[in-house]
Amino acid sequence: MASRILSTGARAVAPAFRSVRNFQTSAARLDAVAAAPLPARKPVGALRGGLFGFFFGSTLAGGGVYYYALQEYKASNELLTEDIYALQNAVDRLSKYVVTLEEKMESYERKKR
Repeated sequence: MASRILSTGARAVAPAFRSVRNFQTSAARLDAVAAAPLPARKPVGALRGGLFGFFFGSTLAGGGVYYYALQEYKASNELLTEDIYALQNAVDRLSKYVVTLEEKMESYERKKR
């Protein structure tokens, strides 16, 4: 109820407080604004700079990854080479041991006859 009373009262008072002045500009000011030349547009460098930054960063990251992968490849290659040499030495020792066993078996068979 109170809202109905206040709303009708507000409607009756509202036209009295309404602003009657509209937005206007003087003719001199309007001529001054219209006569000023527009500033020259600068080329859009954000896109160019963004692309350059992206490619520069990608190149640096790629170079870092390449250097890291190359170092890891060298380290793993050295370890593999050491393992191959160790295996080769073990095979050589085993073959010498087998030859020695064969010679002992042959000498044992000769003594047995």
